[in-house]
Amino acid sequence: MKKFDKDRLILGLAGPVLALVVAFLLTTVVLLVSGRDPFGLYPLMVDSAQFVDVQVNILNQTGTYYLAALAVAIGFRMNLFNIGVDGQYRLAVMLAAVAGAAVTLPGPLHILLIVVVAMVVGALWAGIAGILKTTRGVSEVVATIMLNAIANSMIAWLILPANFGVQLPGSNDLTTGEIPESGWMPGLDLDGGTVYGFTFVAFALGIVYWFILSRTRFGFDLRATGASGTAAQASGVDAKKMVLTAMLISGAVAGLAGMPMLLGQTHTYSLSFPVGVGFTGITIALLGRNSPVGIFFAALLISFLEKTAGSLETQGYEKEITTIMQGLIVIAVVVSYELVRQYGLRRQQQKVGEELAAQAREKKEAVAP
Repeated sequence: MKKFDKDRLILGLAGPVLALVVAFLLTTVVLLVSGRDPFGLYPLMVDSAQFVDVQVNILNQTGTYYLAALAVAIGFRMNLFNIGVDGQYRLAVMLAAVAGAAVTLPGPLHILLIVVVAMVVGALWAGIAGILKTTRGVSEVVATIMLNAIANSMIAWLILPANFGVQLPGSNDLTTGEIPESGWMPGLDLDGGTVYGFTFVAFALGIVYWFILSRTRFGFDLRATGASGTAAQASGVDAKKMVLTAMLISGAVAGLAGMPMLLGQTHTYSLSFPVGVGFTGITIALLGRNSPVGIFFAALLISFLEKTAGSLETQGYEKEITTIMQGLIVIAVVVSYELVRQYGLRRQQQKVGEELAAQAREKKEAVAP
């Protein structure tokens, strides 16, 4: 049993490690071909991360990406591909900002209202894809892609000054109005900046995610349905209900992805709010293999690449190099995980063959005179 656990651990680590090694090797090749010194790039990024303000930015970005990746991972555990996390996150944070700016409540209640609105909006928007899948068999990939486009159009319409938008004097940017200070969430003040308070909530949700999936009946049913819907249904699990529930939970967590920045820094939603968070979450969930610990380190790596990119231009490197690295990581993840999976299957077949051969030898020795 111990040997089996050891093999499983090695195989689990082999995929992301191989992906990262391949990605960095390919990045080195790209830099060499373009006439750049790859051996000066990596130390430069590491040196940049030694500044406290950069570390704070990396940690805050990690919290946002962690929530987006958790939302994707919940779908993956159900064998669902929620590619609409970006639309769910943006629509949720915008309407949560509108609700937060419209009222004034005691601090904890105000923050709770904003968080609940974000979760409800994200869940309802993802739930549309869940209903379409369970009632009409529409692929959640197609549905969530379309819902992303609809969410973008809805945001563009809702943020108009004629609706909920506010245009500041002398600015072309549109916002939803500033949330009163009672709706601001305090963070951890350091010399180089403030770590958002909701960043710590994000990491705590990773523990909740692990506990529910690994230690509860609901988590078992969810994973069983993702592995085989027909087998789960035969054992008494309502597969369609689990699909819809998983999409609702995934959307609710996606709605929280904008909370660290909204509650900790901007206190309003504007057209300059980050986009593409949901798609980055897909990369992180794949690299982290849907594990809360793996997702954390994957989110930390991607945040490190993004936040240290600013120092590259001053040293003759294009900051887009980090985008290339992220793309190569995605490709390497897909290839390396498939190679590891095939090796794991061959390894299992080899072990079964060895066990059968050993049993045959024992029987032969038992009947021998």
